[in-house]
Amino acid sequence: MLVLSSPSGAGKTTIARALLEADAGVQMSVSVTSREPRQGETDGQDYHFVDADKFKSMLDQDEFLEWAVVFDNFYGTPKEPVELALAKGLDVLFDIDWQGTEKLAKSSKKDLVTIFLLPPSAADLQARLTERAQDPPEIVQKRMAGASNEIQHWDDYDYVVVNRDVEESLAAVRAILDAERHKRERQIGLAEFVRKLQHDL
Repeated sequence: MLVLSSPSGAGKTTIARALLEADAGVQMSVSVTSREPRQGETDGQDYHFVDADKFKSMLDQDEFLEWAVVFDNFYGTPKEPVELALAKGLDVLFDIDWQGTEKLAKSSKKDLVTIFLLPPSAADLQARLTERAQDPPEIVQKRMAGASNEIQHWDDYDYVVVNRDVEESLAAVRAILDAERHKRERQIGLAEFVRKLQHDL
């Protein structure tokens, strides 16, 4: 399970999409949210959009790996699709905040790799939030205020990437993923391979 977190507007969605296009071994975890869809967002692809009552019902049924309240809306990661993907040998990419990451770490630490994306500057972050024009000015200000709280959790993550350039940041994320896939304990069948190798020598 590969987590990408960042303050809103720091580029995690752009990098997540680029990683999915570049690596067929990665599947996106699609979160459930009670917030309204933004322009251009597709239900089932960007998020599963539900109302607050439906979210609470799913919560009561223990259907989430993790969940949190962010900017007065519910967000959660449904268990079943993640478990199915991992069982197929795929890596699962999570676009979640520090609260969700903290909860995943408690339940699945050995299967988890976490990356925090930082913007190059506060001015750059504000420009990105304003330029994407998906939120009214008061929400942009709320997100800027929330960014400080989000950023203070940077040192809870395994890796930190400053997103000065999307291509460079994507290359860094891919390098991290590749290195983590080569860790001894993650290579299924490696012990048997080594035993056979030694036997044949």
